[in-house]
Amino acid sequence: MAITYTWTISALDCKVSEEGMSDVVQTVHWRYRGTDENGVTYETYSSTPVPTPNPEAFIPYPDLDLDTVTGWLESILDMEEIQANIATQIDLIINPVMVTLPLPTGSVV
Repeated sequence: MAITYTWTISALDCKVSEEGMSDVVQTVHWRYRGTDENGVTYETYSSTPVPTPNPEAFIPYPDLDLDTVTGWLESILDMEEIQANIATQIDLIINPVMVTLPLPTGSVV
């Protein structure tokens, strides 16, 4: 099963000032979506704390882009585990092992 993965960054929590830097990202709120070749999707979401950057490598907040922020996440998170979970969930959507059926006729709830 071929799955295409995409990131969405929902929010960035920032410390106003730290070690001479302004608007320092502390937490990334994210969504990671997998879509198979038939359009079946599953999305996971979370928030992840990021370490304080080295002042020499600091990227000012207005200069941040999706590639930079997702690069941070991909270096912190277990991407193989996240992708495996998404693949499993897509498979369960396609091939469910549990369903909710209507109550039998005459049932009293």
